[in-house]
Amino acid sequence: MKANEVLMEQQQAATILPPVSPPSPTHNIWARALRPADAFDWLTKGWEDFINQAGLSLIYGVIVYLISVAIVSGLFALGRDYILFPALAGFLVVSPILAVGLYEKSRRLESHRPVTLAHMLFVKAESGGQILFTGVLLCLLMILWMRAAVLIYALFFGLLPFPGLDHIAPMLFTSGVGWAMLVVGSAVGGLFAAFSFAISAFSIPMLLNDHVDALTAMGSSTALVWNNLRTMLTWAAIVLALFLVGLATGLLGLIVIYPVLGHATWHAYRSVTPKLSGFVAEQS
Repeated sequence: MKANEVLMEQQQAATILPPVSPPSPTHNIWARALRPADAFDWLTKGWEDFINQAGLSLIYGVIVYLISVAIVSGLFALGRDYILFPALAGFLVVSPILAVGLYEKSRRLESHRPVTLAHMLFVKAESGGQILFTGVLLCLLMILWMRAAVLIYALFFGLLPFPGLDHIAPMLFTSGVGWAMLVVGSAVGGLFAAFSFAISAFSIPMLLNDHVDALTAMGSSTALVWNNLRTMLTWAAIVLALFLVGLATGLLGLIVIYPVLGHATWHAYRSVTPKLSGFVAEQS
């Protein structure tokens, strides 16, 4: 009897409760109709911005080049050449914040406003001090990576002094310990590079152009990179390849390469802006 009563109660409940529809698919606000080939379009537009009033971009590139040479020379003068390679890798971490003047030039060209070197050197970001906060975080991330690189060297070679740039290649490539350090160091460096690229790919231009806080900008940048991964991996490969070309020329190539990549980064940001701006406005 009890089993029949329970069955009848379940049948009555089924007739009372309305049918439940499956949840509707949610729209991914971070996905864009981007193709890997779009990364090359950004580079082309970056070149077009570079040759438009090219003198301004060249001066900016020369300034970045001189700063880079001064830092490298300082490392040698202070006997800190053992952190040269981590420092060069760390340059990629902080380079988005250094390029804010290039973003400003591209922004002004896009809106048909006059642009001068003063506009590029003394940028007024829409987010105010939030862009400075992001820059400090990127600098701290670079310092952390450099310390990690020194610790990795110490873990594999102990207290053995740094042999100098002339002897580091044989030390790394002719011993098992050297190869092990290269593998571990590359893996750790790759994690730092992936994280810094994700949080800075779109956040700095966003902070320049929109009234948004630093954490929202970095979170939005990470979501956009993850949800458009194929295109962003292509863009990261282009940036890395051109940076290596700049290193191969003794940093001289950065005078042109750095401004072109800076302008191209602005166009990468603009390619995701239409939907993004509305979302950021709603969250602010």
